[in-house]
Amino acid sequence: MRFIKESVIKASPERVFSFHELPDALERLIPPWEDVEVIQKADIRQVGSRAIIKIRILGPIRELWVAEHTIYEPPHAFEDIQVDGPWKYWRHRHFVETHEDGAVLRDEIEYTAPFGVLGEFAVNLVMGDKLAKTFDYRHEVTRKWCEEIHPT
Repeated sequence: MRFIKESVIKASPERVFSFHELPDALERLIPPWEDVEVIQKADIRQVGSRAIIKIRILGPIRELWVAEHTIYEPPHAFEDIQVDGPWKYWRHRHFVETHEDGAVLRDEIEYTAPFGVLGEFAVNLVMGDKLAKTFDYRHEVTRKWCEEIHPT
């Protein structure tokens, strides 16, 4: 399965990329409706660094999600891959490209649900528009930081 979210941000690619290097970027990007606990932050500047978060799977069921940063190419790309967690496979690539109005921020996620076809059906049923809603929020937080709080 694949998900892509793309937004134009009126700031330089360097500014947009620098938002993701903030020590509290992960906390800023977690939507307020998500029940998530950050156990360990990753430093995206360090390939091999890991973020560990505790997420709610269903009801009271929680699981640790461990993501390792595998690519760091400022100011254009970084990547994290799940090494342990709820997905059979999860690869999240972050791209920042030059645009005539500033920069394009693009998140590309490739993922595979656990439990084969049954898992994919359950993910589609439960997740619905969750990824879109979550990344709409994340891109808006990034845009506000880049354009309003720290204008170029």
